[in-house]
Amino acid sequence: MRPLILLGLTALALAACGSSEAADDDVTTDGVAATMESPTAPSTSGSSTSDPTTTVTETTETTVDESAVPGEELVGRWAHYDVVAYQGDVLKTLIISYGFNDFTEVDGQIVDQGSFCFSEQRTDQPIETSLSDAATQAIKPSPTPVEIDTVDGVLRVRRPATPTPVGIRLDDPANEALPTDPNDPRIVDDDGDGNPGITVSIRVSDEISGELYIARREIFAYEAFLTEPDALTGIVTDNSEQLVIGASDPIFASSPANWGQYPDLSKSPMILKRVDAGWDCDRLATESDALFPPTPVVDW
Repeated sequence: MRPLILLGLTALALAACGSSEAADDDVTTDGVAATMESPTAPSTSGSSTSDPTTTVTETTETTVDESAVPGEELVGRWAHYDVVAYQGDVLKTLIISYGFNDFTEVDGQIVDQGSFCFSEQRTDQPIETSLSDAATQAIKPSPTPVEIDTVDGVLRVRRPATPTPVGIRLDDPANEALPTDPNDPRIVDDDGDGNPGITVSIRVSDEISGELYIARREIFAYEAFLTEPDALTGIVTDNSEQLVIGASDPIFASSPANWGQYPDLSKSPMILKRVDAGWDCDRLATESDALFPPTPVVDW
């Protein structure tokens, strides 16, 4: 999802702010990336008789449950963590998103309904950017059937990209172009703060701080493996688009820098952990540290 997920906006907002010292590297994405390696199938060893004159062939009859739905063991609620790494002309950014994936079985397919709760952002400069929980929760992906197969005996889940507008209404999000006009009448106040689109808070220093107002089309997908009965690990890919609507200060609404997802996808990991159906955003905020790795910093 990213994903929540998933907002890739600080490289656009801060191109005019210049560069400064990089963040400390005491926590990196490497610990998370180590879980992204494709799991290997368990090995099996055959046996033979010790009697050279006798050959014994054992046959095991396997019954296939033709009514089983591939991936039905996923059905239920999963807590969601993902990181998307972006690199622009003057800034490197991590967007860390938390939320839920609810898997259901519908007409023989596994359907993923993603939702987001809260997010964090880290850059390679001493610049603080943040998104309110209301803005993060305004990202509402549509229910999406996922592709299920196995690789080396391990269940693989692939969610295709499903464009999701936020801060703007699009009749056909998959095909309708994101507008370039910041006065487009389809722009809406999705986070309910009285400003158009969704609001990004920015603090460069005590003297330089403000807000950026944006609309986005989130375009993300994921691939994950059932590495444990209650854990999925994988990577997120992101091709989201963004429109700067305005800002509290013109310095934050300067011409966008070139940016995109960092090509090393090990820096954009995703982890899902199975939780009880009663979990909500408040509980996830309280217990996320026990489920997921520490917040990473830019380390490339």
